[in-house]
Amino acid sequence: MTAGLCHSDVGVMEGVIPTPHGLPLILGHEASGVITALGPDVTGWAIGDAVVVADSIEDTPGGTHDGAYAEYFLATAARLVKLPEGMDWGQAAAATDAGLAAYTGVVVRGQVKAGDRVGIVGLGGLGLIGARIAVVLGATVYGVEPKDEPWAIAREQGVTEIVHDVSELAGADLDVIIDFAGFGTTTTGALEAVKRFGRVVLVGLGRTEFPFASFEFVMRNIDLLGASSQGKPEHLAAVIDMIASGDLKIAAAEVGFDEIPAGLERLKQGTVTGRLYATLPE
Repeated sequence: MTAGLCHSDVGVMEGVIPTPHGLPLILGHEASGVITALGPDVTGWAIGDAVVVADSIEDTPGGTHDGAYAEYFLATAARLVKLPEGMDWGQAAAATDAGLAAYTGVVVRGQVKAGDRVGIVGLGGLGLIGARIAVVLGATVYGVEPKDEPWAIAREQGVTEIVHDVSELAGADLDVIIDFAGFGTTTTGALEAVKRFGRVVLVGLGRTEFPFASFEFVMRNIDLLGASSQGKPEHLAAVIDMIASGDLKIAAAEVGFDEIPAGLERLKQGTVTGRLYATLPE
């Protein structure tokens, strides 16, 4: 079993992100593993199946009930996706939340298609995945990232141009911009960089409240949409298919299961590029 580490776990521990379950709670919502038991009336699954869980705010290990930072976890059968033979466990775990959240922002809510000019704001763990998904779809991708470290990775993923601040794209008239940072200024800057009748999708929660000037937003008929994982297995299956085909590889590094607290501290300090995952010792 492999569990991905996520910055939202830090938010839960700090009391910034509420959980329906309340505390205490075993975290770990990027959950993958092998089925060891089936509940009554569960059909279509067998003990020994390798699976991942499609997260949603209504139903997820590590959110609505105890999660995958443990030897066993419970999952709803209807939210499972079976893994292809030989799928890398680290990639599978990262796909469940980071991959699914990026896919939701780019494909489900952003409606990115071939030929679009797309801005990706924030080239962290989610943003890099979102950028690659947009490239795979045939879009021309412009990245925004204040730190220089992820730039080389982004270029390897097919990002055409990278700037330090979204304000540098003002007037670029991009078709779609997905804001994986969500610091307020990143979203308002995106509104200035997207075209008339364009679309801005907010995924990141760097700030939960921010003001913005509404005149240009209204006059230019811009769509501003929120995006979070909807828990639909078909969305997660699409991400898994991209990974299995080789089109998508999530930058992810392994830590020991007993190193999860240290890994979460690294996420808190902002010293992680890509994703982290922990594998339970056999």
